[in-house]
Amino acid sequence: MLESINIEKYQQLVQSWILEHVVSVDTTVQSGLILIALAIGLVARKALMPRINQSIDRLGAHYRTKSVLKNISRLIMQITAITVIVLGTPIVATLGYSIDFANAVMGLFLAWVVIRLCVQFIENSVVRNMFALMIWTIAALSILGVLDQTTTTLDGIGMNIGEFRLSALSIIKGIIALFILLYAAIFCSKLLERRIENISSLTMSSRVLISKIVRVTLIVVALLIGITSAGIDLSLFAVFSGAIGLGIGFGLQKGISNLFSGMLLLMDKSIQPGDVIELPGVSGESAFGWVHHMGARYTEIITRDNKSYLVPNEDFITQQVVNWSHGSTLIRVEVKFGVSYSSDPHEIKKMVVEAVKDVPRVCNDQTPVCHLKEFGDSSLNFVCRFWIKDAEKGITNVRGDVMLAIWDVFKENDINIPFPHREVFIHEPAKPAPKKKTATKKKTS
Repeated sequence: MLESINIEKYQQLVQSWILEHVVSVDTTVQSGLILIALAIGLVARKALMPRINQSIDRLGAHYRTKSVLKNISRLIMQITAITVIVLGTPIVATLGYSIDFANAVMGLFLAWVVIRLCVQFIENSVVRNMFALMIWTIAALSILGVLDQTTTTLDGIGMNIGEFRLSALSIIKGIIALFILLYAAIFCSKLLERRIENISSLTMSSRVLISKIVRVTLIVVALLIGITSAGIDLSLFAVFSGAIGLGIGFGLQKGISNLFSGMLLLMDKSIQPGDVIELPGVSGESAFGWVHHMGARYTEIITRDNKSYLVPNEDFITQQVVNWSHGSTLIRVEVKFGVSYSSDPHEIKKMVVEAVKDVPRVCNDQTPVCHLKEFGDSSLNFVCRFWIKDAEKGITNVRGDVMLAIWDVFKENDINIPFPHREVFIHEPAKPAPKKKTATKKKTS
């Protein structure tokens, strides 16, 4: 793989370049100017950054705007160093020294500042830094005049696979192309998702389904374009396609299952964003809440206490799920209570129904009902059933309001709610009868 590279030739070139450019008076003077510029830049950044950040925090701007301004404020050292070098190079030139090295370093600083300013639209800090580093590396090689030599060297490191040549340069190009295309695909999919969400003629499930299909399509197209743009022939993978497909099938079985389960849920509309569901078996207890987001791998359920349950999409297919708002948001809720046997059950039914009608959130389209359920040990047991249309606002709170309304109407009409009584009888154990003493006769001899 390294036969075509003349290592001794490159060693001689490096040595000659060091002797010509590094070990010289011009380089020493320019290096001193650059070190002074960096020192002044460090002092300026240390003195100004705290004040600038405080001023940014006091602004009433969006958090994203504040983040961009803080990222720009970190370039104070480079901007100050550029300013010092610009002011110092004429002085160095008037003294008869070369300023080529100082101009090159100033170009590197200027390129870094411009690149960092241009990539501020990227929200993810890791992606932003990787983009900036890649672009600056290419710019630095071009500024230093070694870009062509670097590409030639990287192209010389490689191997031949049949008629195809795989080199270090093609690998680097492929990685950069894949990185850029994948990020562009994800960025475009987010923009399209926002546009799709604003289409009121589509249902919520249709919007999510179309967004998922668009995202998967863009990512697949980006992968194919990235691989082919690197000069890699996709037919090379034909031999390994069976093994790779089998490995992906086993390794990503759960991920692919969750992806297609999410699409299936959206197509049959059994689970949709905004539905109120109850999923048993999550963290040892039932998860009751509403569907906030349906992703490619999981569905986010937010409960009344603002807990987010990330449930795999496969669980909605394989497990029993209670969808409280599937098809209709009308839900029936019941409250059980008991009264004493001295009360008239006919009057109890009438007054409970009238009291429940006036409770907020109780649906008046469906009249509440009250039924005598059983004759209990110490009470007449009733059940009151009523309907609501906004289960996402909670069930326990409306059930509590109904019970308070029943309590108030019972207090107004002197209706007693009995509670069980227990009588305990303590029996003293019977005393045993005294034993009779038998007289013993003395034997006389």
